[in-house]
Amino acid sequence: MPLKTLALIPAYNEEVRIADVLRGIRQHIPHADILVVNDGSTDRTREVALRGGARVTSHPFNLGYGTALQTGYKYALMKGYDELVQMDGDGQHDPSSIVYLLAVIQKEEADIAIGSRFLEIQGIGSATPPYRAPLMQRLGMRLFGMISSLLIYQKVTDPTSGFQAMNRRVLECVSTNRFPCDYPDADVIIMLHRAGFRIREVPVVMFENRDKKSMHSGWKPLYYVFKMFLSIFVTLMRK
Repeated sequence: MPLKTLALIPAYNEEVRIADVLRGIRQHIPHADILVVNDGSTDRTREVALRGGARVTSHPFNLGYGTALQTGYKYALMKGYDELVQMDGDGQHDPSSIVYLLAVIQKEEADIAIGSRFLEIQGIGSATPPYRAPLMQRLGMRLFGMISSLLIYQKVTDPTSGFQAMNRRVLECVSTNRFPCDYPDADVIIMLHRAGFRIREVPVVMFENRDKKSMHSGWKPLYYVFKMFLSIFVTLMRK
């Protein structure tokens, strides 16, 4: 019996990109259902997603990336999905990489597969242009990548990746109140490791942010670093 798969896309004001993302998902995993969590968008994200054949649930106002993800996780549990793949709605995540993430879950090689933009894909190599993150984002990736690597005893190259696939057991874990509501990054990797889940990074293709919109702009990097350190500390204090 085939696994029941959900593709989850948290989206905030993505009417320009969301249709292309939906077409890419349909092309590479046509058997999957697609859920767009419209996180209080003020544009036509909801209408474009519905027209593209996705199921859409909407927040009344913007609640944040982590909350949008958890809305999708709880939906997946309620509807009985066996596996979930999550990706952003801005076109940065290449839908062709979905199959690599899901393959790891379906072969039971890991409980959660995290897409890394910094690992080389076999057969592509130098044909894939290197991902160039802004300086502050790059420093944050390296810092929390090192911390995560030390704490989970395996190399973590892309702790901020939102391109992931997971099985139902992980879904049950991240649907609890332990999941952070704003920046679910290195702290979630550490939490899942401490909960006994097998984690694997998988090389994927990601594109640079074409409109330069980022959750790490302005003063947000300082808040992000403070909040991530606090969240990691709380995670380590929990049983």
